[in-house]
Formats: sequence, structure tokens, C-alpha cells
Amino acid sequence: MISIGKMVDVDAIVQLTKDCGQHMRDNGIDQWDEHYPNIEVIMHDIQTETLFTYRKNDEVLGIIVLNDSQDEEYKEINWSTSDEDRNIVVHRLAVHPTQQGKGIGRMLMDFAEKWAKDHNYDAIRLDTYSQNPRNQKFYMNRGYKDLGSVFLKYKKTHPYYCYELVLNNKP
Repeated sequence: MISIGKMVDVDAIVQLTKDCGQHMRDNGIDQWDEHYPNIEVIMHDIQTETLFTYRKNDEVLGIIVLNDSQDEEYKEINWSTSDEDRNIVVHRLAVHPTQQGKGIGRMLMDFAEKWAKDHNYDAIRLDTYSQNPRNQKFYMNRGYKDLGSVFLKYKKTHPYYCYELVLNNKP
């Protein structure tokens, strides 16, 4: 079940992101470290009601953040939609390592795409780390268009690939 994140879930969500970060590093992907995402970021996501959780048996197994906050570097990308359009951005999609490959990420993205359509967004934007080919394939298979790469200010070692899915909600 997917629902809005709650403050009572903060510790479980932080642990989930730490476990995901460790799993990525164990697999040669230095995308998340011990400093990101941190409790302050997670608490802000919950307070702004932009973090959604996937639960099974009352255990948080996955999260996704949906908001209109874009990194400054996104301005370098030639997006299919304009900044005047309603664009939602996916942040911090994470599935606990023991639960990966079970369709939870797909369910979270299905939720995000439906949520964006239901809230009249024109497109979904996101980025994924260039050293994470599994994520790149995941988004390409969902119909997201690779529009180029940026170096985010907090991770200069490798670029992030920017993707967009136009929702065609315009009349």
C-alpha cells in the first residue's frame, strides 16, 4: 500500500535510505553516502507531504518523493516541456535491498505517474546517477526520454542523466 509518509516513520525511512546507500556502495555505485539523504532531508519531505511510502505488513519497504523542486543544474537541459508548464520531479526513489526485484519500484513509479496525471502535471522529470545502469534501464523501459546529463553540485565525480516523461495532459 502506498500512502503519504508520517513522522512516526522517520527512523524507518532513514534506515531504509542508509541500507540502500550501503547496498549501492557495495555494488560500486557511490550515489548515496552516510550524509545523504539525511534525517533533515527526510523530515522536510514528510513535513511538506511530498514523501510517499510503500508498506507491507506495516513495514516501510520503499519510498518516493514527488515535488516541483529542481536542482539548479536542470536549467542546462533542453527539456521537452517548458518551466512554465507544470513539471513534477521524482526524488529519492528507494526500495529496501532485500525487497528489490519484486516490483516495488515499478509500483512506486506507477503511483507517481498516476499522481502526476491526477494533479494535472504536464511532465515528470528526474535524474539518475550515470554509474547506476539498472536505474537507467528501468526509466528507459518506462518510456522516459534521456535528455542529457548534468554534474550536480554535491556529486562532481560522475554526471547524472536527466529523464522526462511528457504526460500529454494539455487540452
